[in-house]
Amino acid sequence: MQCPKCHAPMHTYHRNGVQIEQCAGCRGIFLDYGELEALSRLESQWIQQPPPPPAPQAYPAAPAWGAPHQGHHGHQSHYGHQSHHGHQSHHRSFGHMLFSS
Repeated sequence: MQCPKCHAPMHTYHRNGVQIEQCAGCRGIFLDYGELEALSRLESQWIQQPPPPPAPQAYPAAPAWGAPHQGHHGHQSHYGHQSHHGHQSHHRSFGHMLFSS
């Protein structure tokens, strides 16, 4: 099959039950009848609400009245400590899922 735009050969890919033709020359994407609707349906299923943020970590219990003070030795400060909230999630896009090999 030849690209209708630049006449280079077309390659066919099957992704999640959808047949996609891509031009080897201009990299154009060509879909048959109904495939755009199928991609839209798959995309709406792919996009989900992000999970709720994890519960905040509890502060350590205060020392009992009259207990010796340890100062900074043996006590981990929570200031400057980066919890799992600072990590970036690496969500892949729907297009990346379709066109990555």
